[in-house]
Amino acid sequence: MKFFSGFSLKNEAFLFEAFLNNGAYTVSGFSYGSIKALKYAQEQVQMGKRVDTLQLLSPVFFQTQGGKFQRVQMLAYTKDKKKYMQNFIKSCFMPYPQRKIEFTKTSKENLEELLAYQWSIPDLLELQSKGVKIEVYLGSSDAIIDVEEARKLFLDVATVTYIKEANHFLQVS
Repeated sequence: MKFFSGFSLKNEAFLFEAFLNNGAYTVSGFSYGSIKALKYAQEQVQMGKRVDTLQLLSPVFFQTQGGKFQRVQMLAYTKDKKKYMQNFIKSCFMPYPQRKIEFTKTSKENLEELLAYQWSIPDLLELQSKGVKIEVYLGSSDAIIDVEEARKLFLDVATVTYIKEANHFLQVS
């Protein structure tokens, strides 16, 4: 299994043990890592390599937000990166207690990519047509992404698991 971490994170896969398929031909990504997982799966399939399952855990989904939202996020990040990241992680764990996680360096460009990303139904359908099963996991209490709109978009192209009262890390109480 290949796992792609969320924005500014590393080694957080342990939080998703209940959902991860550890098969040799599975590609998984959490939040920002879902973009990377999709791109990796596409590359593998284009090169004729086998990918059975693409797992998107709380995939980035800001395409229903306007430009103002993106500008405010970028301004806050640029003004005080440390405070922005503290607030971001706190929101990821809401409404439950924060757990210890590891961080890695990130960049303004990563955040810009995350905020501007638009999911493409044709791209997802193309993967499906090549035999890739797409699984999406969403938490109903996710304070980061637009869960309802993400659910609507992915229902037509993936198996969507909607976890009642789960946060962005898919954790419940």
